Amino acid sequence: MPAVATPDLSQLEDPALRSVGEKVLRGERLEAADGRVLYATNDLLGLGLLADYANQERNGDRVFFSANQHLNPTNVCILRKTCTFCSFARLPREDGAYTRTLEEVFAEADIAKEMPTREFHIVGGLHPKLRLSYYTDMIRGLKERHPDMHIKALTAVEIAHLARIEKCSMEDVLVKLREAGLTSLPGGGAEVFSTAVRATIAERKLTGQEWIGVHRAAHALRIPTNCTMLYGHVETADDRIEHLSMLRELQDETGGFLTYIPLAYHPDHNELGEDLARIGTATTGYEDLKNIAVGRLFLDNIAHVKTHWPMVTPFLSQIALNFGCDDVEGTVVFERVYHDAGATTEMHLPYHGLVELIRNAGKRPVERDSLYERVREEFDDLTPPPTLRGRGLPVVHAA
Repeated sequence: MPAVATPDLSQLEDPALRSVGEKVLRGERLEAADGRVLYATNDLLGLGLLADYANQERNGDRVFFSANQHLNPTNVCILRKTCTFCSFARLPREDGAYTRTLEEVFAEADIAKEMPTREFHIVGGLHPKLRLSYYTDMIRGLKERHPDMHIKALTAVEIAHLARIEKCSMEDVLVKLREAGLTSLPGGGAEVFSTAVRATIAERKLTGQEWIGVHRAAHALRIPTNCTMLYGHVETADDRIEHLSMLRELQDETGGFLTYIPLAYHPDHNELGEDLARIGTATTGYEDLKNIAVGRLFLDNIAHVKTHWPMVTPFLSQIALNFGCDDVEGTVVFERVYHDAGATTEMHLPYHGLVELIRNAGKRPVERDSLYERVREEFDDLTPPPTLRGRGLPVVHAA
C-alpha cells in the first residue's frame, strides 16, 4: 500500500481541531474531550481531511461493497407504541401489518438467482407469536436454496426477544441460529445508549448495556457483528461520545465488530418526527459527513466505517468516501425500514452502479463478503445485471 500523504495541520481553520489532529498523526487514541472538539468544530473540510488520513492509513484507497439483498419477514412489533422514532413497525391488526410465510420469504430471496448476490440481510419486528423455529427454518431453507450465501440476520433486540419467548438464554438462541447457518449479526437496535435518550425514543427497548451484552455473547461464540448509532433526533454530542466509547470498549474486549455504521434518523411517519415538528426534513449533509468522520477518528479499533446510501442518498455516500468511510451499503434490492420513514432513495442500487459510484469518487472498489473477505477487485469486464425496476411482491397481512 503506498504511503499516505501527511495532512498539513496549519491548513485547518479551527485551532482546537489542529491539536486533535496532532494526536491523529501520532496514532494516539482520542479521548471524550477530543470527541467534543470534533463534534463542535465548524471546519468540516478539516475534519474530513483528518478522517480521510486515518482511513487511508488503514485501508488505502480501497472501498468495500457487498452484493446483498435485504429481507424483512415481518413488520409486526410489540414495541410499536414505544419506539417513537420508528415508521416500520405495525401492530398485528393495524393497516399495513404483514408477516410472510417461509415460502414467501424464499420466493423473494430467489431473486438472488438472477443477481450477483452473496449476502441476505434479515431484520424485522418483534412479533409476539413467531418462535425461534420460524427463523432457524428460514435460515436453513435459505442455505439449502442458496448454499454459498452468507446470512446476516436479526438485531440484538430480536435475539433478546426470542430468548424471552423461548425462556432460554441469548447464548442458546445464538447457538441455534449459528447451527442453522447464521454468519453474522447486523448492528441495528443500538440507537443511542444514553438512558435519557432511550426513555424518549425507545422506552421499552433493550438498554444500552443489554445491547452490548448480546453482542458480547455473540462475539464469545465467534459470531462477528456490526455496530451502529442512530443520530439526528434528541441526542447531544455527549450522548454520541458516550455511545461511541461503549462500542470502542467492547471492541477492545472482544474484537468482534466488523464495521461501524452511523444511521441518520428519518422523521417522516413517526411520532417523534411529529413531536419535533420535523415532518419532511431529515439530517443535513453536514451532519451526515461529520458523523462519518467522527466515527472513523474515534473508533480506532474498528476496521471499517460504512455509509448507508438508502438513508443519506448515493450522492452523499460518494462524498463520504473522502470523509473517512471505506465501505458502502450494498445492492439491497428491497429496502423497507427507512423508506417507511420517508427515505426517497431507490430501493435498489445495481451492482455496476456501486462500482461506478466508488470509482467516480477516486477510490478503488473491492467487492467483499459478510466477513470482509475480498471477493473481486477487477471490474473491467463488468456488464449490468438485470434491472429490478417495477417488480412487486405479494404481502400477507397478519390477522
